[in-house]
Order: sequence, then C-alpha cells, then structure tokens
Amino acid sequence: MDKHFSPVLKGFDHVRRFWDSGHKNVVAKVLPGEFYVSKNDELITTVLGSCIAACVYDEQVGVGGMNHFMLPIEKGQELTNAHSLNCRYGNWAMEFLINEVLKNGASRANLKIKLFGGGQIIRTMTDIGLGNISFAQAYVQEEGLRLVSQDVGGPWPRKVVFHPQTGKAHVKKLRSVQNENIEKREVNYLHNIEKQELKTDIELF
Repeated sequence: MDKHFSPVLKGFDHVRRFWDSGHKNVVAKVLPGEFYVSKNDELITTVLGSCIAACVYDEQVGVGGMNHFMLPIEKGQELTNAHSLNCRYGNWAMEFLINEVLKNGASRANLKIKLFGGGQIIRTMTDIGLGNISFAQAYVQEEGLRLVSQDVGGPWPRKVVFHPQTGKAHVKKLRSVQNENIEKREVNYLHNIEKQELKTDIELF
C-alpha cells in the first residue's frame, strides 16, 4: 500500500480513493447513492446537482462522513431489510451515515451536521432539489441534531470537499457551462433509480 493511503474502515473498500496533488492529500470520491466514513487525515468529495450531501462529524474524536442522495424517502422498507444501495434515498442515507459515524467512536451529543446541494438544475422537471432540502432540514430537526452550516438551493451544481476529522468543508459553485452534463446525469439517474435491483451497482461518473 502507498504510504499516503491509510486503511479504510470496514465496509468502505468499494469507495474510490486517489492522491490529489493539489490538496496534497488522499481524497475519497462519493458517488450518488454512496456514503463514506473515515477517521483518517483525508478528504471526502462529491459533485452535487439537485442531490444533497450531508456531512456528519464529531471533531472531538476525529471521525466523520459524507453521503450523497437523490430522493428524499423510500417507502415500504423496514431498516432491517434495507441494503446499502437504499442510500440513494435520503432517509436511508442519513440513517446509515449517522449509525456508521457513531459505530466508529462518535458521540451523538457531539455530532455536527453540514448540508450541501439541492440546486434546481433540471429545468424540465419539478424542483427536486427543494424537496431534498426540505427533507434534510426536517430530518436534522426531528432527530435533534445540530446543523452548524449549509449551502443549499440556487441554480448551481456544487463540488464539496470535506475533512472528516475536523468538519471543515469547502464548496465550489460550478459554472453553468457544466450544468448540461450534470443535468443529463441526474435525469438518467432519476429515471433509472426505481428500476435498480438492490444488488445492482450504480455507476454514474
């Protein structure tokens, strides 16, 4: 193993990690429907359109994670029957992420939440982003969690870079020239999401 790459936590071997010379750090890339938790001095990144990414962390013990979901809720599934790919839905994405952060040493009382995304970039459809924002904010409030910052809404795609040990996050709003590809990706994702079998891999990037 490269000296830069510390071992990942159990269950996250599938998440792609790479050395970013610009940040001079290892970066884990979270795709739609995925989440990633780490205790390492590394970064977690994702690109968002109407999707939401929640960053959940406990800076006192240096553990945190990020998810990336497309739709607010999936009905008719008990948590005990849920597969990890249910994380494309917000209710599962939040539940799985918080549970894994707690499992790896965080205290619920110390958890902090940052929310990103929810842009209206699919012009021909209803504002999915607004529904995602409303769900995420309501979830945090109902669970009694601490929302410390957010950058949501607007017409922009976003690139988020998050440091799980400290909770620091950087957001870059992407120019509209890049919207078309992200819009096409999200339209295809939305159309296909209900057709996916639970054990089917989703690759969108």
